Amino acid sequence: MQDGEIRLEGHIVDLVNRKITDGELCVRNGNIYSITPKALAKENLPYIMPGFVDSHIHIESSMLLPSNFAEVAVRFGTVGVVCDPHEIANVLGKEGIEFMIEDGKNVNFHFYNGAPSCVPATSFETSGESLNSKDVASLLKNDDIFLLSEMMNYPGVLFKDEEVMKKISTANKYNKVIDGHAPGLMGENLKTYASQGISTDHECSTIEEAQEKIKCGMNILIREGSAAKNFKALILLMKQNPEKLMFCSDDKHPDDLILGHINLLVKRAIEEGYDVFDVLRSASLNPKQHYKLSTGLLQEGDNADFILVDNLQEFNILSTFINGKEVFNKEEGIRKDNFVKSLQGNYYPNNFHANPITQKDIEIQAKGENIRVIECFDGEIFTKETIAKAKIENDKVVSDVDNDILKIVVMDRYTGNKSQTAFIKGFGFKQGAIASSVAHDSHNVIAIGVSDEEIVRAMNMVIENEGGISIVCKEKTDILHLPIAGLISEMKAPLVAKKYKELNQTAKTLSNKLQAPYMTLSFMALLVIPELKLSDKGLFDGKNFQFTQLFVS
Repeated sequence: MQDGEIRLEGHIVDLVNRKITDGELCVRNGNIYSITPKALAKENLPYIMPGFVDSHIHIESSMLLPSNFAEVAVRFGTVGVVCDPHEIANVLGKEGIEFMIEDGKNVNFHFYNGAPSCVPATSFETSGESLNSKDVASLLKNDDIFLLSEMMNYPGVLFKDEEVMKKISTANKYNKVIDGHAPGLMGENLKTYASQGISTDHECSTIEEAQEKIKCGMNILIREGSAAKNFKALILLMKQNPEKLMFCSDDKHPDDLILGHINLLVKRAIEEGYDVFDVLRSASLNPKQHYKLSTGLLQEGDNADFILVDNLQEFNILSTFINGKEVFNKEEGIRKDNFVKSLQGNYYPNNFHANPITQKDIEIQAKGENIRVIECFDGEIFTKETIAKAKIENDKVVSDVDNDILKIVVMDRYTGNKSQTAFIKGFGFKQGAIASSVAHDSHNVIAIGVSDEEIVRAMNMVIENEGGISIVCKEKTDILHLPIAGLISEMKAPLVAKKYKELNQTAKTLSNKLQAPYMTLSFMALLVIPELKLSDKGLFDGKNFQFTQLFVS
């Protein structure tokens, strides 16, 4: 055996040729040197297979630095992620993207970053920064950028907006994948959208929508995040179109991440009876081939990125290897000698210029008896528009707790105190308020609550800390500080997850309807997802892509 050579015996899972062979795997210089079939008399040998890849994720939603995210992910067999630094780009622009790339280089893990295509996502909200077509072109030239990330501005594609088309043209010029984001888009508009080389979508909520997108040549990313969960609705596609499927998280909060990652989707699909090779290809082979990734597939000459599991039912991770080095071992935990590559100093970029808010700032003068209300649903980022009778006290419209209609406020955190107030149904709060500087896509300060006093207190905690998620109620007043762009903590995953879990558990005691109140809240300002949302500029009709009025005549 040569110096630095690794030899492992086990059941070798070959996804390319769809077979499992007993044999010996030899690794040299970070690559698969040889795979030798041999009869093995030993019992309880591991299964050796390619490592998992998350085909679309925003690391920022984990509230962790990329390096700290990777330290969790490798424990669950993930060797790489296709990530869109869209969230931090909305706050800090190219500086934020570069920060994420550089932090990821501190560890032995594959981060495949994209160039955010829509910063800001729309002109209907205040964003911290913007990326025009020239900015995107400079990013796409960079070897650290692997794709043009989700094209959320599908109206811009359909109507051939000049800036949108320049971004798409540049991605095609450099032969880089273009990710899609087109919830509910079907028919001729879908054909037009896909014809521009947009090749994926992670926003399908029905199997009919996904099948139509597959017919247009698109790949479907089955998403199971902390808020949006589409596995149940879409997994049937694996029977007919396994070659067009990938698994992704999109947005995964820290308390969920420490419980599992792509391995959970693999295990769930196997439990439901799907073919093991079809399932595993969605977790590794398909993203590898579609995005042209460097992660290996256990073929001779490949990069040595693989995992050892105990069986093909539970997929308990015994070891994770990246670039030929064991970065995680079930008995020892993280192998820091193989995992940590370098350590950067403390640099916490941010963009936060809001001043404290008052109750007067969120009052709504009654201008009618009926109001438009945002209706949200557990496990979904879609909303519906509903009309309700306003509860009016002293000529002001207030929260109607008995009918689950609460105030929602979004405040511009970049240029001043501009805020907008509307109403939301679906949280079920009977007391208290929550607020957050994690509010897709522009990440202004967002809050919902029962009383104006509690809403203001929750928002001011976030403002005074220049970022975080907060709660105000009788039992608890607390905040998780997020000093990096108002999105990310400097702490390690266990501490962030513990703090977030405490806050979320308390928030769930206020709500009788939502499993993830903070995650749901974070999407209520996401204007590109229909039907009704709120930005710092006003109530927004996502179906017609225009502002609408709170009061209905």
